[in-house]
Amino acid sequence: MDRLFRKIGPFDTTAVGLGTMGLAIEGHPSQAASIEIIHAALDAGCRHIDTAWAYYESGGEEQAAEKLTRQALETWKGPREEVLVATKAGHFRNFTDGKPTWGKDGKPEHLIRYAKQSCRALGVEAVDLLYFHRPDPEVPYGESIEAMKEIHRMGLAKTIGISNASVEQIDMAHGILGDALVAVQNQFSPIHRETQDTIDYTARLGLAFVCWSPLGGFRHPYDESLFDPFRQVAAAHGVSYQQVVLAWELARGDHMFVLPGTHRKETFLDSLASDQLVLTQEELDSLD
Repeated sequence: MDRLFRKIGPFDTTAVGLGTMGLAIEGHPSQAASIEIIHAALDAGCRHIDTAWAYYESGGEEQAAEKLTRQALETWKGPREEVLVATKAGHFRNFTDGKPTWGKDGKPEHLIRYAKQSCRALGVEAVDLLYFHRPDPEVPYGESIEAMKEIHRMGLAKTIGISNASVEQIDMAHGILGDALVAVQNQFSPIHRETQDTIDYTARLGLAFVCWSPLGGFRHPYDESLFDPFRQVAAAHGVSYQQVVLAWELARGDHMFVLPGTHRKETFLDSLASDQLVLTQEELDSLD
């Protein structure tokens, strides 16, 4: 089956990518099962893997998902050169009041160090696409973006992205990075629609918009009834409501990408099939 490919900067890759957070943080599958999931995704035609320096269990081995991604790619028998691997710098895991949490670190010298560590963990000279993971309130945003520009200049990343960014931050990053900036990765789903303004703005600038937690995520509770309209459309098509959600997101523009995560290969392969689902304009209007 031919997958849906779209452009992220100079890369031509699948609109549905594999998010690897669930394969490395608390509650993740075994390493063997995780590698099997990545191999199954690649065998089914997925050519877009998204990971991060910070995808590991709090208190556990750092960069676990990056190392897992490298191992999966090195043991896969398919064409490695076709696969876009994106990672992110500027986040880390810790404990707050005894609970696993996420810390922010946008210090310029640290971002450069993280980029070098990501290259080593992934076994590459330059990361295909390196995102600044999340703004650090203790560091002026422009200073962090200047560091990302330096990372690109040093040849540690072929292209740059930003994540969890507002319209104002996108505008600032675009002004600093120019053509090196190719993608914005923000949360968007039926329960998180507040980033629509950044979807519109990235379209104007010619940047890719990559949805993280496009199905709502699995770490926080949410109102399941918000998915009822998607279930109704899914019943009419004879597919899962998750496929309808992802197809609805992809239909928002040719610059749209989605990164469903998973703990099971069957659920990811179902999500991957969303690139073949065509919704009518009437269905899209009803879901909006």
